[in-house]
Amino acid sequence: MSKLADTVLVVDDDDGVRQSLAFLLKSARLPVETYASATELIAKLPADHAGCIITDVRMPGISGIDLLRHVRALPQPLPVIVITGHGDVPLAVEAMKYGAADFLEKPFDDDALLNAVRAALDTRHIAERQDSERADILGKLASLTARERQVLDGLVAGRANKIIAFDLSISPRTVEIYRANVMTKMQAQSLSDLVRMALSAGLLDRG
Repeated sequence: MSKLADTVLVVDDDDGVRQSLAFLLKSARLPVETYASATELIAKLPADHAGCIITDVRMPGISGIDLLRHVRALPQPLPVIVITGHGDVPLAVEAMKYGAADFLEKPFDDDALLNAVRAALDTRHIAERQDSERADILGKLASLTARERQVLDGLVAGRANKIIAFDLSISPRTVEIYRANVMTKMQAQSLSDLVRMALSAGLLDRG
């Protein structure tokens, strides 16, 4: 299966449900692929697929919960929207615990489904941007020398140049030189920009 941007993957053993969902999603101009079973989807799903999954929670063979477990183990997990029947709320709760983005109880409103799909796709875009930004920051961090990294750690911890100089047994002027190098290599415009990068890279705990 080729990788398609924002393709909605519909998994349901009921042919009528698959066709109905595919028609609705196509009407909203969303690319759709349908699968009669989770086994069929797993066999064709690349690890880097973009989009989201809509799956019935109760299916023969691999259930919606089992599919969630598989998707969660992917390098880039896809958002999964679970469709449940009446009385399947406990299963829906279990699905949420396994990372489902949302669940809809049959019969559901068309707009509710489309809103859930758009929210799932938006969530994935945000996560992808954050992952890309984090990878870029980590690459910049790797370019720092050991001493530059020590100065960076002092800066994002809120220490003044004189304190960093004392801690590292170097002169404040030398700290200024290292600080300028850090700002250049990290492509930071300000100290606050540097702190934001440190937070994104996991160098600082968020409050």
